[in-house]
Amino acid sequence: MTKKMWGGRFAEASAASVEEYTQSESFDRALYREDIAGSKAHARMLGVTGIISPDEAETLVRGLDQVLSEIEAGTFVWKRELEDVHMNIERRLTEIVGSVGGKLHTARSRNDQVGLDFRLHVNARLEVWRCELARLVDVLAGRAEEHAQTLLPGCTHLQPAQPVSLAQHLLAYAQMFKRDHERLADCLKRVRVSPLGAAALAGTTHPIRPDLVAEGVGFPATFANSMDAVSDRDYALEALFCGSVVMMHLSRLCEEIILWANPNFGYVKLPDAYSTGSSIMPQKKNPDVCELMRGKTGRVYGALTTLLTIMKGLPLTYNRDMQEDKEPFFDADRTVSASVSIMADMLAVLEFRPDAMLAALDKGFLNATELADYLAARGLPFREAHHATGAAVALAEKKGVRLEDLSLEELRGFSPLVDQDVFVVLGHGAAVRRRSLPGGTGPDPVAAQLAALRGWLVSVR
Repeated sequence: MTKKMWGGRFAEASAASVEEYTQSESFDRALYREDIAGSKAHARMLGVTGIISPDEAETLVRGLDQVLSEIEAGTFVWKRELEDVHMNIERRLTEIVGSVGGKLHTARSRNDQVGLDFRLHVNARLEVWRCELARLVDVLAGRAEEHAQTLLPGCTHLQPAQPVSLAQHLLAYAQMFKRDHERLADCLKRVRVSPLGAAALAGTTHPIRPDLVAEGVGFPATFANSMDAVSDRDYALEALFCGSVVMMHLSRLCEEIILWANPNFGYVKLPDAYSTGSSIMPQKKNPDVCELMRGKTGRVYGALTTLLTIMKGLPLTYNRDMQEDKEPFFDADRTVSASVSIMADMLAVLEFRPDAMLAALDKGFLNATELADYLAARGLPFREAHHATGAAVALAEKKGVRLEDLSLEELRGFSPLVDQDVFVVLGHGAAVRRRSLPGGTGPDPVAAQLAALRGWLVSVR
């Protein structure tokens, strides 16, 4: 049995079952780049402050570079009995550089070391999420530009409500994903705080420079409280919350595509590359990608709940429970990054069916609000206008015709304020064009939204 690097006061080896149960090497080896980057920054800081000599610091950095090369070449031998990524790397470093390797851990603990590793990893992955979200917004904006003139029923309660432009509908999701991007940017302010120097919990007596380590890994800030630095994971919780919101937004979009692909809607034609068939029904084209994405949303929610549960009862400071923080994030990261990327790819080739959308506008009296507003603009109190319009809809429904198919005389029967120009107002295109206030579905506000989004995309690139 390999002697533990922390095993000076232990006379017996760990039980084999305990070694297997407590090890994290099998999954935290994913942090090897971050562990080596943090260790190099720490070694350089030790050299600058005189805690070790500059030559020793350079020896450690060169040795760590060799370890990195071995891991990336696939020749590094991971040892389960060394427990974690930190011990595996330090043991190999010492084999390469000799006893000076034992100086690397001066003035730090695995508590602040793993805190830095995990923060670096979360930072890197959130940047990937942000890039994919920006690409998704770009795709949505592009498809919106293509369909600025396409109209479809806008719904509330999943019932036809008012005509809107397809561009406006797509841009609603673009705004959601833009906010997700901005939420991640704000989260990163709290991720990019270096805990190295907090040591086990109380700081260290060595004359270290935590700011140099932070600078070395590209973080703008260092910890304010050593006990907090090693014992909290709120940055990871916040990241998982952000990922959960991203997945919620994706799931809503998936639900729309699933509905729209149903022939009863027929608003979209699914690309072959993003759908599957049935094992028994030859005619089927199933929106399995969207269904899986909708289902995987719960997986990310679960990761957030897992970490909240891990942290909820922990006294200060570090507790081994926190070893369980990484796998939920790793899993959520795989789900979020793949989902956003696949959605962008799928939307880029999704075929919209404007003819089906146009046909659907004639069902459900989507222009009823136009008649009510028309009457209100002519001086009728809106509640009375609403009642009169409802009665007109009831008549049209009874006759099996559209609202605009009623005669002028029939419409005047509900209010003498109705005149010939009402038929212009009842047109679906006119209804959309009249929504010209900022943020509305009219052509001008939609164009303004697109221009603002294009400007934002340039700024984040």
